[in-house]
Amino acid sequence: MMKKESLEVMSSREIAKETIEMVLKNAYITEHAVPGQFLHISIVGHTLRRPISIAAINQKEQLITILFKKIGSGTTALAAYPVGSSVDALGPSGNGFPIHDLPTDKRILLIGGGIGVPPLYYLGTTLKAQGVEVQTIIGFQSKEYVFYEEAFKQLGETYVVTNDGTYGYAGYVTDVVNEVQAFDRYYSCGPAPMLQAVTKEFPKKVGYISFEERMGCGVGACLACVIETNDAAGYKKICQDGPVFAANEVSI
Repeated sequence: MMKKESLEVMSSREIAKETIEMVLKNAYITEHAVPGQFLHISIVGHTLRRPISIAAINQKEQLITILFKKIGSGTTALAAYPVGSSVDALGPSGNGFPIHDLPTDKRILLIGGGIGVPPLYYLGTTLKAQGVEVQTIIGFQSKEYVFYEEAFKQLGETYVVTNDGTYGYAGYVTDVVNEVQAFDRYYSCGPAPMLQAVTKEFPKKVGYISFEERMGCGVGACLACVIETNDAAGYKKICQDGPVFAANEVSI
């Protein structure tokens, strides 16, 4: 259940170009968060909260890792929060990735793009702990934006793609799907054009997609993050009904 919580900043560092890894401490979030959920963070001097995915949880030490890009005044201000300061957040927010029905003999493919990569790391570590085989494709703009490659390699076979070919494979995440082993289900997170390409690549596969989306209220009241569905519902709210949806559930 989502609550308004105060989280302590334990560390903050730039791990790739414009990409910040921040570790926060809070007992409630670490106890209740599941892969795919996010924190809706209030930033001093800014009216709207920022939705930031959870990249890792350490329940024993009550630590939450988040990653975000400095793409505006809000995230730039958040990156400057010093160690020991407090972060006001609503969380854990949204619905996570469905994994409760996965037998351990299944092979899973994770596909992430840019800042859509972090929630897949939390998902991957959770799946591996359950004994599920994981393979990953992660895409970035260029070499200087690449992060968490070694971390994903600890989970299983990992393929890195850059748009300009400066590191790993050249092109898009869908350009290397022929490299991966046969898989039973996929989970993907990233910008809408990437998610659209992924779902078209695997029309007959069971898959779940998570949206990167700017939000207003983050609790389903303002209707700023609605998405069209392929069923009678018509529209759903990414902040409340998502950010994770079945791949065939929504229209991208």
